[in-house]
Amino acid sequence: MMSNYSDGVDDPHIGVRVWASAGSFIILSFFNLIINWTIVREERLRSHARFVLVFHLLFSALMYFSVCFVFYLQLYVKAATTASVCMVLIRILITSGSNIILTITAMALDRYFAICYPLQYGKVCFKSWPWLVGILSWGLASIIPLSLALKKGNTTVGHSTCGRKKLQAGQMHKIVLISICTVLIVYSYVRILYEGRRSGVLNRRNRAACRTIAVHGTQLAVYIVPNFVLFLLHILNSQKILESSTKELFAVISFVFFSLAQCIAPIVYGLRKEELLEHLSHRFPCLSGRLKRVLEWTVNITNPKRCRQQRERRMTSETLLSREISQTTV
Repeated sequence: MMSNYSDGVDDPHIGVRVWASAGSFIILSFFNLIINWTIVREERLRSHARFVLVFHLLFSALMYFSVCFVFYLQLYVKAATTASVCMVLIRILITSGSNIILTITAMALDRYFAICYPLQYGKVCFKSWPWLVGILSWGLASIIPLSLALKKGNTTVGHSTCGRKKLQAGQMHKIVLISICTVLIVYSYVRILYEGRRSGVLNRRNRAACRTIAVHGTQLAVYIVPNFVLFLLHILNSQKILESSTKELFAVISFVFFSLAQCIAPIVYGLRKEELLEHLSHRFPCLSGRLKRVLEWTVNITNPKRCRQQRERRMTSETLLSREISQTTV
C-alpha cells in the first residue's frame, strides 16, 4: 500500500494536481498566444535576447503543463499506459521542467553581461544568437532524461501504471541542476546591483532595476525554495524519519506553488516590459479595451508607482500644452 501511495495510484491529492496543471495550461496557452505571437511577428522583438528568452520560457512552461495534465489525468482515471508512452511523457516533463530553470538562468546571465560588460556584449551578440541560446538550453535540458535512459537501459514492454515514482527518478541530477542555476542567478543579480551602486547614480532606472530584481527574486523563491525543501523531505523519508503522507502533502503544496509561479511568469518577465505591451496593443486591438486594462492592472500590482508616474507625466504634458496655447493666444 505504501508503494502504491508513493507511486501516485492511490494518492488522494492527485485531483489537486490535475486541476492545477489544467488551470496552468489554460492560462499559459493564453499568454503564449498573445505574447509569443507578438514576439515572433515583430522583428524588433524577435532579434532581442530578452524577448526571445521570454518566448522560450513560456513555450517550455506550456509544454510542461500540457504533458503534466495528461500525465496526472491518466493517473486520476487509473488508465493503463505502455512503457514507451510512459517513458516519452516522463522525458518531456523532465526536459521541459529543466529548460524552465535553464532559460531563467540564461535571462539573468544575459542581463548581467549586458549591464556589466556592455561593450563586449555588443560585439559578441549577433542577430540570431538569442535563438541559438534557446536551442542550447533545450539541448542541456535533455541531458538528464538521456542519462537516466542510458542508466536504466531497455524498459519492459507491456501495460502498467505510469506513476509518480517513475517521474521522481534522478532526484540528485535535478537538485544539482537547480543548485547551479540558483548560484548563477543570485551571482548575476548581486553583480547587477553592485554595478548600479558602483556607478554612484541612484536615478529612476536604478530604482526600477531594484524593483525588477525584487519581483524576479520573489517569483524564483516560490519556484526554487520548495524544491530544496522537497529534496530534504525525500531524504528524511528514505531514512524512515518522515512519513510518506507528510512528504506527499508537502509535494502537492509545492506543485501548487510551482504552478502559481509559472502562471505569473508571463507578467513578471513579459508584461512588465512597456515595449512589449505597446506591440501587444497594436497586434491585438482587443487588448486596448477591458482585457488590456486587466493586464495593466496586474502589472500595476507589481509596480504601484507606475500609474502615478504616468499620471504625473500626463498632467505635466497637459500643463505645458496649456501654457503654450495661452502664450500663442496672447
